[in-house]
Amino acid sequence: MMASEVEIDDTLYSRQRYVLGDSAMKRMAKAAVLIYGMGGLGVEIAKNLVLAGVKSLTIQDRKTATVADLGAQFFLREEDARANRNRAEACCSRLSELNPYVSVDTLTDSLDEHSDLSYLKLFQCIILTECPLPVQVRVNKFCREQSPQIHFISSDVYGVFGSVFVDLGDEFEVVDATGEEPREVFVNNITKATPGVVACLDNQMHGLESDATVTFKEVRGMTSLNGQLCQIKVLTPYTFSICDTAGEEHKPYESGGIIVPVKLPKKVHFKPLESQLTCPSLTIPDLSKFQAPPNLHLAFLALDKFLQINKRLPHIWCANDACQIISMATDLNKQMESKVAVLDEDILRCMSFTSRGCLALLCATMGGFVAQEGLKALTGKFTPLNQMLYLDAMEILPGLDADKQQFQTRGDRYDLLRACVGDDTCQKLANIKLFMIGCGAIGCEMLKNYALLGIGSGAKGKITITDNDLIEKSNLNRQFLFRPHHIRKPKSTTAAQSVLDINPALKIEAQQQKVCPQTEERLYNDAFLESQDIVVNALDNVEARRYVDSRCVTTQRPLLESGTMGTKGHVQVIVPHLTESYGSQRDPPDEDYPYCTVKSFPATIEHCIQWSRDKFEQLFVQKPNLFNKFWSMNKNVEEVVETLLQGNNIENSINVAKLSAQRPYTWPQCVMLARIKFEKYFNHKAKQLLHAFPLDTKLQDGSSFWQSPKRPPSPLEFNPEDEDHVTYVSSMARLLADIMGVPWRREDLEAATILPLIARVTVPPFSPSNKRIETDESADKSAPVDDSSEDEIVQAGQRLKGVCQAGKVKEALSSMHPIEFEKDDDSNSHIDFISTSANLRAQSYSIETADRLKIKRIAGRIVPAIATTTAAVSGLVSIELLKLIERPGIEKYKNCFLNLALPVILLSEPGPVERTVIREGVSFTMWDKWEVWGNKDFTLQQFLHYFKETYGFEGSSVVHGVKMVYMPIMPAHSKRLNMTMVKLLKPSATQKYVDLVVSFDDDNDEDVPGPPVRYYFGL
Repeated sequence: MMASEVEIDDTLYSRQRYVLGDSAMKRMAKAAVLIYGMGGLGVEIAKNLVLAGVKSLTIQDRKTATVADLGAQFFLREEDARANRNRAEACCSRLSELNPYVSVDTLTDSLDEHSDLSYLKLFQCIILTECPLPVQVRVNKFCREQSPQIHFISSDVYGVFGSVFVDLGDEFEVVDATGEEPREVFVNNITKATPGVVACLDNQMHGLESDATVTFKEVRGMTSLNGQLCQIKVLTPYTFSICDTAGEEHKPYESGGIIVPVKLPKKVHFKPLESQLTCPSLTIPDLSKFQAPPNLHLAFLALDKFLQINKRLPHIWCANDACQIISMATDLNKQMESKVAVLDEDILRCMSFTSRGCLALLCATMGGFVAQEGLKALTGKFTPLNQMLYLDAMEILPGLDADKQQFQTRGDRYDLLRACVGDDTCQKLANIKLFMIGCGAIGCEMLKNYALLGIGSGAKGKITITDNDLIEKSNLNRQFLFRPHHIRKPKSTTAAQSVLDINPALKIEAQQQKVCPQTEERLYNDAFLESQDIVVNALDNVEARRYVDSRCVTTQRPLLESGTMGTKGHVQVIVPHLTESYGSQRDPPDEDYPYCTVKSFPATIEHCIQWSRDKFEQLFVQKPNLFNKFWSMNKNVEEVVETLLQGNNIENSINVAKLSAQRPYTWPQCVMLARIKFEKYFNHKAKQLLHAFPLDTKLQDGSSFWQSPKRPPSPLEFNPEDEDHVTYVSSMARLLADIMGVPWRREDLEAATILPLIARVTVPPFSPSNKRIETDESADKSAPVDDSSEDEIVQAGQRLKGVCQAGKVKEALSSMHPIEFEKDDDSNSHIDFISTSANLRAQSYSIETADRLKIKRIAGRIVPAIATTTAAVSGLVSIELLKLIERPGIEKYKNCFLNLALPVILLSEPGPVERTVIREGVSFTMWDKWEVWGNKDFTLQQFLHYFKETYGFEGSSVVHGVKMVYMPIMPAHSKRLNMTMVKLLKPSATQKYVDLVVSFDDDNDEDVPGPPVRYYFGL
């Protein structure tokens, strides 16, 4: 395919398109990138760039594969090390498999201070890893001398320390700094003043920052603002000032108006690497380690100087070499423009001790970050790094006085890890039991990390994974363990098999079950969870996360929680009795639109999309289900007809009678019904609304009913030359045929075939009704009340009688086939229907339409996703796993929020668990439960008295699930006091305990909070 003909394969890239946008995707698909160094970091960057879809990637490396490389480079195999294969050549074909649209080539030449650099002119972006600093400086200078300048990135991971440097040239244009979709807000008022002040409608927050640029549309009165660019100054979350509006050119504001944020390109300026060495622009990822970045800068410079002088890296955990590094850093600090006041010698020692190692998890994080910087360089999408970032994982290191023999090489695949954490930790990792829920994008990255760490490879170790989903083509863009031949196969079993290629020693069991209340007793019970050392969430929805979190609290298991959305990601480490849990904080609720707004008064394209999604559900899911249920419960048609003709209603009979009488049996009848639906939804509904509320309708206060944000609709006239009109009818007809079981051919959907059928349809004229239209925005969509009149009931009977008389009972009453909405199959007409119906409704209400891609995202609730964020998050959360092995204090753990678009990485200490003090000496946290050990004769009275004796509180009520075991206000419950707990709770033969909620009273009969109570039956 020629570069000028780049087309985006939506079946592969759909989730990434929502992150980058088509313009950036097309720029990327024309770009050539070089990565030097195919170690653990280089292959991570390469993997992410191939998945993203650059045009070509060249990987250059002079080194041959070693056994130690297997601990960080997941695309090398044992046979590559045995054969001394070049690392680039060994992993080239495996990288190529990730994306058929990307050309992956290799170079095996060395890149040094004497290399001919002319070949670099072939690339738009150069990424260096494992390069000495003088070579980095030389290549950076060469890139700057070219016209246009070549974008330059260098990055390294030594031990538990990572670095990135970015130079995109003297002047680089950022076309979209954040990637956030502009949010339009309605205007309430604009003052005529110097400057004018804009107030948002209904106290909506504008979400803008000072110096942002906005424009306006649909402003009445002060129409001069429509289309004008204005730089703003924020006054409050609901108001901001704009230009001078006091002049004659600006008439007084009357009504209406929408604020439209405008994204303008901005220029960013970079300095060369050489100047940044003595005056670095540093990003601070961890505010609790404010002085770490300048110290790490010196540590990396000292390490490079040590390498140049000694022609080797410092020996593993060697005190003498560490002293040299400290001395060199002290000398280098004197050359800094901004000197470090007090050198952190611990950082310098750790750098020296671990530099021969390589923490693969840090490679994953840095690899995701660097790849995203590469994509920014190629596309101008998002804000590039300014200009250096250092990241460390020092918290995983044992004390500096640890036995250095623990860290020495042993000639196996774990040498790079062992140099960082020691052999004891390696053995612990091999023997832990880990349970991971979800094998999607994060799950695949996690499994790769676990393979490199050797988790579950020991005699006592095991990884258990579960996911009930199947692999789709759209998964291949991020879930790198899957290939095209895996499509429609289970994610869990496929991921388990694929990860064994990285480390055959893993013991891994793959299951295909959901972790939910339905599987709690049968599969994922307390005993199972208590047998696991660590639980890991790799889930994509909040409800499932909350459930797993609650089970981990109950069973007191540590939980690693993470997630991504586009360029944003989060990591939360949850440790029993130490930190709060996932459920301790509440996410803000999803925006919910008022029922009457969606149904009758849409003001935004989102309202129209919600309406069309609801219509899909109503027409093709709910009504067929209702129809099938009715006839499964009322099998005798004659009896139904007789009952209705007598004026006696049967639930849902009126709707079902209409469906039966109007049911199409042929394709032309499906087309006819679809054409009539067009008229109903986009012509008659508008006329009915204007009939109920004419344009001159006034509210009680005398103001216009049709004032912003309400918009009066305009009835649409069907136009056979309008593609949206025809597509709506054809997709509606096709979906009607699908639920009715009517056969159709692909050519039936073509315009030449369907237009003659549409032309023959006689559309019923509009007839106004007196049906009430809801206008109260606080009113909910209530369940339909069946208040049908006797005439309507009799009419339903007559409709069904007509079906019987026509001899169509068997066909009319045959089961319908409800449709399951599937957003990713473009051949099924689901998105065709939703996108055309949303845009037709928008046209009717004079709302700006949206493209199919946006409608698909909103209607399908698609979460934007990109491999770079997934890789970065998986590395960070796996670093926390290493800490869980040793269970340090809370100050060692790190939660994280990141946004690679900005780019921002914020590491912070987890929130401590909240402790409730009942009285002096008695307190509890969410992790606690009080245990009561009984026996077969243990009574409820004894159970309640136990708390009085032990804690000084009287148990006042006992609840098990939804069952009230004891409630004093219930008249009969006093008799239960002498009953045994076994008789009251009726345990199964194998049940050892039950969890109860017990309320307590103090001496003043005041309620006292308490933790859950676990009662052991002692049978």
